[in-house]
Amino acid sequence: MTLITKMRVQHLAALAFSLLLPWGAMAQQPAAPAQKPAEAAIPAPPPAAGSTAAKDWNNPPAWSDVERTPQYASIPGRETNVLIQDSGKQWRMLRNGPVTFYGGIVILVVPALLLLFYLAKGSIKTREKPTGRVIERFNGAERVAHWTMAISFVALALTGLTILFGKHVLLPWLGYSVFATITEIGKNVHNFVGPLFIFSLVVLVVMFVKDNLWRPYDREWLKNFGGMLSGKHIAAGRFNAGEKIWFWGGVIVLGVVIAISGTVELFPNWNTSRELMGQFNLIHAIAACIFIAVSFVHIYLGTVGMEGAYKAMREGYVDESWAKEHHDLWYDDVKAGKRPEKIIGAPQPAAGDD
Repeated sequence: MTLITKMRVQHLAALAFSLLLPWGAMAQQPAAPAQKPAEAAIPAPPPAAGSTAAKDWNNPPAWSDVERTPQYASIPGRETNVLIQDSGKQWRMLRNGPVTFYGGIVILVVPALLLLFYLAKGSIKTREKPTGRVIERFNGAERVAHWTMAISFVALALTGLTILFGKHVLLPWLGYSVFATITEIGKNVHNFVGPLFIFSLVVLVVMFVKDNLWRPYDREWLKNFGGMLSGKHIAAGRFNAGEKIWFWGGVIVLGVVIAISGTVELFPNWNTSRELMGQFNLIHAIAACIFIAVSFVHIYLGTVGMEGAYKAMREGYVDESWAKEHHDLWYDDVKAGKRPEKIIGAPQPAAGDD
């Protein structure tokens, strides 16, 4: 064996020895002793004398305490230190539950009943032929006040119904983008038209309250439902008992409730609590649904339900035969000169129609 060959053998033997040495050391190493059981937790030492630290100071409070107990807040204002408001959940359940469900039923049922009544009875027509002599029924100022309130009411009703029922009716049909745009526009219209409605409501009440006072003969009108079912003639003044119920129950009671509740919602910066705002919102929605449903009756009788009624509010005049048949006591007062309205041969501009 040559010298070079011997050196190669020695080199390979050294390499093999260096590779096997760690494995042999590991085999000869004794097993690690078993770990001792964990020692019991040592209680934290008590705070030093004079320390302000309290026990469990770093434990987060329960959610019930967070939502019920006012916390610290650097922002001034009402309820800014309340994180969670329980009444908001109750408001959502009532608004999206019984208010929407029963309100929708009322709004749909009333026009359906009026349609059935119209199909059965048709329009109430004047029995006598027109005489050609007309009486001023409403002057210009009264008509402006009425139509201002009527148009603003329709705008508020359409936008309010979109806000209340839109996600159930319009959203599946229009999609999210279009529905969001319509609702945002409707909300702004609702907010700005509301004060106009309140103003016209006050003006209308002042103008018509005198002629809507209760009279003894109104009881007879109610007993016979104005003769609309029997066809019997029932005496009435300038406004019959049905119109007076609409005036006091609808325009005044429901109108005032809607005006007050809507005003509270319109100005949240009056330092109103969120719970109170939610309550007024529910009152506003309930009163509005009833107001809209009852207004269908008024609109029906003022248009297709009674011949000549719409013309009276549009032009301000009614034929003498219409006045005698529907409001005979008012007609007698006009003839006797006890009323400011006059009987004329042909329609003339009413007072305030300049």
